[in-house]
Amino acid sequence: MFESLSTRVQDVFKSLRGEARLTPEHVETALRAIRLALLEADVNVSVARAFIDRVRDRAMDQAVLRSLTPGQQVIAIVRDELVALFGTSEGGLTKHAPTPRVVLLLGLQGSGKTTTAGKLGRWLARQGRHPLMVSTDVRRPAAIEQLSVLGDQAGVRVHAPDTMDPVARASGALAEARATGFDTVIVDTAGRLHIDDDLMDELQAIRDAVRPSDLLYVADAMTGQDAIRSAGEFHRRVAVTGVVLTKLDGDARGGAALSVVSVVGVPIAFVGSGERLDDLELFHPDRVVSRMLGMGDVLSLIEKAEQAIDKGEAEQLEARLRRNEFTLDDFRSQLKALRRMGPLESVLGMIPGLGNLKQLADNKPDEKQMGRVEAIICSMTPAERRDHTVINGSRRRRIALGSGTSVAEINRLLKQFTEMRRVLQMIGQGGMPRLGPGMKLPPMSHKGAAAVPGRKRRKGGPWGLIKTR
Repeated sequence: MFESLSTRVQDVFKSLRGEARLTPEHVETALRAIRLALLEADVNVSVARAFIDRVRDRAMDQAVLRSLTPGQQVIAIVRDELVALFGTSEGGLTKHAPTPRVVLLLGLQGSGKTTTAGKLGRWLARQGRHPLMVSTDVRRPAAIEQLSVLGDQAGVRVHAPDTMDPVARASGALAEARATGFDTVIVDTAGRLHIDDDLMDELQAIRDAVRPSDLLYVADAMTGQDAIRSAGEFHRRVAVTGVVLTKLDGDARGGAALSVVSVVGVPIAFVGSGERLDDLELFHPDRVVSRMLGMGDVLSLIEKAEQAIDKGEAEQLEARLRRNEFTLDDFRSQLKALRRMGPLESVLGMIPGLGNLKQLADNKPDEKQMGRVEAIICSMTPAERRDHTVINGSRRRRIALGSGTSVAEINRLLKQFTEMRRVLQMIGQGGMPRLGPGMKLPPMSHKGAAAVPGRKRRKGGPWGLIKTR
């Protein structure tokens, strides 16, 4: 979502790094470019003006201008002020709440409240909690059924009474939670405009009946400043405690995320970055800013890896690597785990040094090619996946027909897998071996063969196996 803003700000930083010594004129030129980038990203005008004033006051300090690394100090100031825009509080639910905790989701129509309810239920279940969901949206067709389907997918119980009174449905869910031991009740409310007095009165009645500890305003990041103004009105009427920003994986300009804390005065609790039930994350201001500035986000990458990769399977894989028993079955499992971590572009963007969006744009991993590799492996017999050396010419033709690929692609995959297996064996035996004078590992083309002198090399993706567009 922050692609355009990130690119513009990183270009400003490059110009600052190129200066041996900064002057007030250099700083003003950089701030003018940053202000323009913020406004083009749909950041609130008053928020952008106050941000630039704070950065100017700190960057114009003589200690900064006379330091040995003035460019880096200005970058650090911009980073600190961007983090301050998002607020100092960490995301998530309120720290202290009675049991059962009641979470009330509210917002405009189409902002993604019902989907967010399913994601939040899944997130709470992963934390070891026992949530119960209930829908009070009796006006939208199939809203109650949608939440029931999401509950089945997330493995979360849904309260389904016969009554169609919104207040009675919410109160019944709270009574069931108290009687059966659920520690959290997620109440999905109907979408409404803040100018609709009847629906706002209904929302206030639900709030008074269940006394929620968390009132989360679900805002569609694609709507920009309109979402901020609506959140402010909801906060005035029912006292919102936090904001959930949805559709952060879209092509929105990012101004809503940068403005919501300053304009509304409540923190961002969660962000939704995909359509899957697992695509709900705690909001960490410092991590978002690091990604925005191309500095990567190692902590989020580790958390995604921990969710996608089973610890027991990882230990078994390590043991097989040490015994040189890495097979195509293992490789297929690693591909699946990588895909569970989300879109490859977002995963690569969390790696320091690969956060430059311009570089990713020139070397995007082709996820369709990953699917083709997986289809090839699935077309093999169990014996062939355990021992790839038995795959002769006739077997390769059969695998190509079964996977809808060509024999050349089978040959390329097997050649790359053999090379990767050799490198993994070296690492499993205690690291890369020392190379003698004049020796080096052959660079891999996307076809998996060593680059031939005089022949142009093609770009390769992860492990050299996935071609790039």
